[in-house]
Parts: sequence; structure tokens; C-alpha cells
Amino acid sequence: FFLPLKLEKKTKGKLQKQVCQVVLDHFEKQYTAELGDAWSGVRDVLTSPWCWQHAVLLNRFSPGAGLASGLAELGYRPAFPAALPYLPAALRCYTSAAPGSFPAQKHRPGRLKDYYLLNAASLLPVLALEVKDGEDVLDLCAAPGGKSVAILQCAWPGRFHCNEYDDLRSRWLEQTIESFIPDPLINLIMISKLDGRQIGDLQPEFYDKVLVDAPCSNDRSWLFSADPQQAVLRLMQRKELSSLQFQLLRSAIKALRPGGSLVYSTCTLSRAENSDVIDLILSSCRNVLPVDISGMARGASQEFAFLSGTQHHELLVLPEKGRAWGPMYVAKLKKVSSS
Repeated sequence: FFLPLKLEKKTKGKLQKQVCQVVLDHFEKQYTAELGDAWSGVRDVLTSPWCWQHAVLLNRFSPGAGLASGLAELGYRPAFPAALPYLPAALRCYTSAAPGSFPAQKHRPGRLKDYYLLNAASLLPVLALEVKDGEDVLDLCAAPGGKSVAILQCAWPGRFHCNEYDDLRSRWLEQTIESFIPDPLINLIMISKLDGRQIGDLQPEFYDKVLVDAPCSNDRSWLFSADPQQAVLRLMQRKELSSLQFQLLRSAIKALRPGGSLVYSTCTLSRAENSDVIDLILSSCRNVLPVDISGMARGASQEFAFLSGTQHHELLVLPEKGRAWGPMYVAKLKKVSSS
């Protein structure tokens, strides 16, 4: 099957990464205030890439022979319990308690990949969205495409619109879709490079479900910024992200049909980009209501560590040793009327 040598090489490569002190100092101040005692454990995981984990999401369109049994032999097990409110049988994801990375598959034109490597917590927004066959779905900020691929492991939408505004990331998205979805079906997926803030006006009340996996201050990658000057610039621009996130959410709400639901997610711990953005939307948009996702958090509590004290419509996955998933913030809203 797969040689563990590849895992060892990847882990050693990660050990060479250097924590950016400017970013760590900023996080230290902010997250000590926001997370309290939980921050020290989270910091230990985020600053130690050798203890990070990868989940292996199998591609139902390219069932690799013996892949599931091979993963079991390597100590991998199914990631999600049957107790989750929404867990399609077609979605098969495996995780290992041991740290390290699984070998990635290279993109080969005309050949489908057997699996996608991802942070297991990034599947929670997809599971919260609860996509069903035939629904019209928009993935508003879709690159690099992992959540789009995961949606297609769960169900086959009537229309599936994957949007990515950034040109380079859009090409990355196209390659991901091409690597996982077979030709007859790929033609039913629309990939666009629109400004996500405008889609609601361009396609009002067009979708049953919308995923807003928003651009955010990615805590994991920012901590290892190689260029301190770029890190300082990122931290300055961080203050503007919540405004962009709010505008993307407003657009998503416009694009939703009444009765439709949206999921908002980020991979940051920052309250300004998470709860504060959702609270602002709920106070300014009277046609949306929060949706209780606490059942999903309870069902997944063996796999993930969640911040306590969040509201019933949101959850925040905190990385911890042995469960190094996240950060991942998820919130769910429902549109109840046109305005």
C-alpha cells in the first residue's frame, strides 16, 4: 500500500518551519483575551506543525481498490459517528489519532484522484449545510475546492455554482474539480470568477443552499509567515476582513430563496471575524434567523474539541493535542422571507 517513509519526510519538512514572532505576539494578546485558559493549549498545537493531522476524504467517483482497508491497516478509522444529524452514506472520511501527513496524489489530466487530504474540521461546514439531491447550491468562495468536492460526496445538486474571485485561486479550484469529478458530471458544475459581493444582486433568490467559506486571517498559515514585513501588513489588513465577510454574507442572503439556508465558516479563532460578523448580520437583516447546530457539535464531540459557551447556531473547533483539528468556525442561518 503506502510507504510510511513519505510521512516521515513530510513531517521533517514541517519541522523546519519557523514561527513568525510578530504574528505570535499579536495572537498571544488577542486570544488570551478571547479564549482565556484555552489559548495556551491551542497555541501549543498551532506552533507545532509536527503534531498536525490530515483526514483522508475518499472520492466516491473513483473508488480506489483496497483504499479503505489499507487505511484501516495504517490505523485510520471513519471520522464521523452515525449520531450526526446529517451524514450521507456516500461521504467517507478517515482520520488517524497519530500526527503526520498522508502522501498526496499529484494532479494528472484525465485521471481522477482517489482521495482528498484536508483538515477534518473543514467538513463540518459541509455537514451543517445538509445538501440534498436536486437542490441548487452556491459555494461563494470555493477555492481551493475541498468543500466543493465534499459537497459532491454528499449529494448531487440540481445546479452547483462554484465561485472564486481570485484568478490564481480560481485556476486551483478548476484543477481540483477536474481531479475529482468525472466528465459527464463536471459539465453540470458552473465555475465563475465573480466578485462574491455582487452575486446576490446578479442572481437574487436563486439558491436553496449557500456556503460562505469566507476569506479570513488563517491562523495556521499566518503563524509561519516567512516575511515579517508581509506579516505586519497582513495584521494591519486583518481589521478590514470583517467588513468584507459581512458584505459576502449580505450577498449570500440575497442569493438565497426564502426557506433556504446558508453556512458561514472561517479557519480563524478571531471573534471579530466569527461571532461578531454573524451577530451584525442577525441584527441588520430581519429576514434571517439562526439555526441550531448544537446537535452536530454534540455528535462530533469525540472527534473535535469545541469552545464552550458559544451560541446554539455556531461552533468553534479548537485544536488540541491528539485532536489537532481546526481552527474552524461554523454558523448556520435560514432565510425566512424576501426582505
